[in-house]
Amino acid sequence: MRTDSSPGNLPAREHLPAGSAGTPVLDVVIPVYNEEKDLQRCVVRLHEHLKRTFPYAFRITVADNASTDTTSRVAARLESRIPEVRSCRLEQKGRGRALRTVWSASDAPVLAYMDVDLSTDLNALLPLVAPLISGHSDLAIGSRLARSSRVVRGAKREFISRGYNLILRGSLQARFSDAQCGFKAIRRDVAQVLLPLVEDTGWFFDTEMLVLAERAGLRIHEVPVDWVDDPDSTVHIVRTATDDLKGVWRVGRALGTGSLPLDRLARPFGDDPRDRDLTDVPGGLARQLVGFCVVGALSTLFYLLLYSGFRSFSGSQTANAFALLVSAVANTAANRRLTFGVRGRGGAVRHQAQGLVVFGIGLALTSGSLAALNAATSSPAHSTELAVLIAANLAATVLRFLLFRAWVFPDRRDGTSDGTSSTVVASHTPAPDPYATVPPRQGRRHPQGSPLRAATRSPHDSAHDSAYDSAYDSTHDTDEFRARDAADRTWGDATMQLQPVRPHDHDPRDAR
Repeated sequence: MRTDSSPGNLPAREHLPAGSAGTPVLDVVIPVYNEEKDLQRCVVRLHEHLKRTFPYAFRITVADNASTDTTSRVAARLESRIPEVRSCRLEQKGRGRALRTVWSASDAPVLAYMDVDLSTDLNALLPLVAPLISGHSDLAIGSRLARSSRVVRGAKREFISRGYNLILRGSLQARFSDAQCGFKAIRRDVAQVLLPLVEDTGWFFDTEMLVLAERAGLRIHEVPVDWVDDPDSTVHIVRTATDDLKGVWRVGRALGTGSLPLDRLARPFGDDPRDRDLTDVPGGLARQLVGFCVVGALSTLFYLLLYSGFRSFSGSQTANAFALLVSAVANTAANRRLTFGVRGRGGAVRHQAQGLVVFGIGLALTSGSLAALNAATSSPAHSTELAVLIAANLAATVLRFLLFRAWVFPDRRDGTSDGTSSTVVASHTPAPDPYATVPPRQGRRHPQGSPLRAATRSPHDSAHDSAYDSAYDSTHDTDEFRARDAADRTWGDATMQLQPVRPHDHDPRDAR
């Protein structure tokens, strides 16, 4: 699948308006599992901070990952007392599953999440979401590994975190510095197209989302944060690390085979003059030239090594033919994937057949050069043969690029490189007011205003209420938030129309 000629399916980034009354600009999700002790303190502190510092309307959503304690009742109590708080309960564990469910149902244009322990200083929240609101970036992450970050944690977690990010850089060529910091944000229009491509439902969800976004060319903003380790964390380090390594292998294999349709996430360029089209230069020519030169240089070295090896036990013509054949197959495969952006196995055999025709032309050119050299002298030196072959290969390289671009991998903007039309999954349609107030969802109402409130109340719950009623003594009746509706609903947005593309909703390997 070609990506360089894709017109892009995401609209250009724009500054988000303040939004209509009742429609939050920011939705902060707090995924929790058995956090009855810390949940209330976390939500109250976050709510007070946003009320004091955040200039836009906001919402706090507690996503309960099948807790077995009283976490759901604490979340329901918070929902009934704070107008900006909502709660959602999932019957399956997994942080990625919780974020996917809540983010897919949210109407806020900016979606964020943070860990319940509030290890990250909340002063970084506004700098985290500001680039998304302004239209500068698509995703934003907090980084504990930036130079200006201040981090307090043990040597064991420090080693694991830095080792994991080194693995990502070495295996997936990730350029972001911190994949697992529980402090991230994403624009909703990006999430609607990106989340269906993310398969993981656990702790690797963050990494997979960032890798795919980066490979698709989306802009990721990093914010240095102050972070203090939570010594009571319930994360199983060994099991999480094992699952993460499996995820790295799965994503790396998918990227290597080109099976991910990352062109769905293409964005039009902005106002930077360096991003504007050059006059009278075919689209993608500059990038293709650079890629072809790099592949050509490596192929030439590979060819010379092969020729020297074959020449030790065969004649010059035979060595040249075999070396050129093997290097030509490798050159065609590399240019197909890296230079001309053709992904997947479709048309690979035809491309190799056409590449062999180009190989035949190069063989005739280089063989003719050797024949001319042998006609000029009966026993030419090996260094002279190499010099003649280098000159002949330079001429063949120019011809090969022209044939590759015009014949083997032609640029067909109305479809893929093999002439078949590609399916458009997302399309941009203008809307008069994408952030207009959304009418409330219809559904059952609990008599006490929260779908997650328990029918009976224990003395333990009353003790929590007495500490909370001093700050919030008013009740708030809210519409029911149903996780099942969120999971089954068709993806939609005022600015994006998408076909439902859903990953498997259950991962038997996820034990969290």
